[in-house]
Amino acid sequence: MSPCPHTGAATCPHRDTSTTSTPPATTPVSTSPTRKQYKETTVTVNCVTFPLPAFMSEQQLLKPNEWSYCDYFWADRRDAQGNSTLTGFEVLLHKQLKGKQMQKEMADFIRERIKIEEEYAKSLSRLSQNSLAAQEEGTLGEAWAQLKKSLADEAEVHLKFSSKLQSKVEKPFLTFRENFKKDIKRLDHHMSDLRKQLVGRYAAVEKARKALADRQKELELKTQQLDIKLNSSKAEEDIKKARRKSTQAGDELMRCVDLYNQFQSKWFEEMVTTSLELERLEVERVEMIRQHLCQYTTLRHETDMFNQSTMEPVDKLLQYVDPARDRELWVRENKTGEIRPVNLEI
Repeated sequence: MSPCPHTGAATCPHRDTSTTSTPPATTPVSTSPTRKQYKETTVTVNCVTFPLPAFMSEQQLLKPNEWSYCDYFWADRRDAQGNSTLTGFEVLLHKQLKGKQMQKEMADFIRERIKIEEEYAKSLSRLSQNSLAAQEEGTLGEAWAQLKKSLADEAEVHLKFSSKLQSKVEKPFLTFRENFKKDIKRLDHHMSDLRKQLVGRYAAVEKARKALADRQKELELKTQQLDIKLNSSKAEEDIKKARRKSTQAGDELMRCVDLYNQFQSKWFEEMVTTSLELERLEVERVEMIRQHLCQYTTLRHETDMFNQSTMEPVDKLLQYVDPARDRELWVRENKTGEIRPVNLEI
């Protein structure tokens, strides 16, 4: 196996040496400090250096057999409108921000459900106190009174359901979202700062590269002047100075390239760590929503069961509604006399 492209060690602490997965690997290797190799074997895009296809050695995925964030978001890409460039990390970040927004909208949905339940409970309670048909008598009157009472019981069930939705579903949604937002903001600032520093390191490399080219051009010019002046001692001294400046410029370029490579390795490691952190947060978010939506369905089933129990006394009384019995009861309570009239005799 080739040495780690980021540390130079025989093995990479971030590389999994097990069997690679089907998707192609895309992790970067660092650039060589020499200008010739830089030009021929690598390409730097938005201050991140990648190997050219013809010179790219086999790169194993960091997490084989998984579609992990840390293996597939190294390059930048244009946004949907094609107006600006998004880093791979920003693409991941936008997914998380969308997830945060979806969670807020789910909480809003539950809030609306709570309002509906509260309003429905109030309506049921008002209806249960309505005096319509309150004068119905007998067994049917008892059943009617129980039906109205069942509305009050059902109203209480729906109030409890709305209260539990608020405490067990809506509130956890909002609490998790706030913590999620803080984590995302922290990671965003961290990676944005690292990327800016990487841009600065690469700018220093380009500045040092230009300075070296200027010193080399100056040395070439001084050498040509020496040929014209035929061994002029002053010209020879100028050449020595120009050569010394060129050497210093070359050393400075090497130093800047080394610093850039070191920082790109740091950025690489932080990208891996942060990508896995985003991956973990996304799993937590989805799992949290799943669990609380299960809580929602459980509460809903319980509400149906309670509502059913409020109707059981009504069902029972309706089974015993007996028009004949009602007539008997009414007659017993309201009769005015049992003697029937007869014909008058002369």
